[in-house]
Amino acid sequence: MTLKLLSCEVFYREMCAAVAASPHRVDAEFLPKGLHDLPSDGMRTRLQERIDAVPDGYYDAILLGYGLCNNGLHGVCARSTPLVLPRAHDCITLFLGSRKRYMDYFREHQGVYFQTSGWIERGEVDGELRQVAIGHVQGMHMTFDEMVEKYGEDNAQYLFETLVEAQHKSYRQYTYIEMGVEPDDRFERQAREKAREKSWDFEKVCGSMRLIRALVNGEWNEEDFLIVSEPGHRIVARYDEGVVSSGE
Repeated sequence: MTLKLLSCEVFYREMCAAVAASPHRVDAEFLPKGLHDLPSDGMRTRLQERIDAVPDGYYDAILLGYGLCNNGLHGVCARSTPLVLPRAHDCITLFLGSRKRYMDYFREHQGVYFQTSGWIERGEVDGELRQVAIGHVQGMHMTFDEMVEKYGEDNAQYLFETLVEAQHKSYRQYTYIEMGVEPDDRFERQAREKAREKSWDFEKVCGSMRLIRALVNGEWNEEDFLIVSEPGHRIVARYDEGVVSSGE
């Protein structure tokens, strides 16, 4: 098969390793992580533009290296080439290898902020996307002094407590997912240092390349993947274990 991969750049190292070993020709294109920080319609619009740019009749399928990502894939439409995507709420499912493993870990470890080589290496949002990212628009990028200068001290105190401190109170642990494609331990060390600075717990777990390899190898079982094969059909978010389905 000849396949087109459109993937979030947080999977860059993992996808490249999997593509290199795939039995198929896979043309990979990586999109900025910052799409994930846009409102869902912004992410959907930009991803749809890249799908629509794929030439008709050349590829057997377009692979989406994404989870549902806060409904950012909801409404994305297949054209003449089928779309294939994992049944995953977000990228952590792909890094851990299954929805069940992710949910089991989530139930046992509340308040976890996950880290991978891609999130550390490519997690910052720059340029035009930064200006329209949800966090930037809400002011979460600003220091307290910057808020005071812009909004006044009383308003700044309220905003800082609401937007910044409240967000971090939800987390108390960094979990670093080691995928086996890292060049050395530099990313783990950075994650450990972040945990130390915040006085959070730290844990390292072994990730799994199972879903990533299956995506680029054409091993699309119904339990783990959705295939949107009908032109004009769209990805539809579901509120059950299937995560996504397709419809007109």
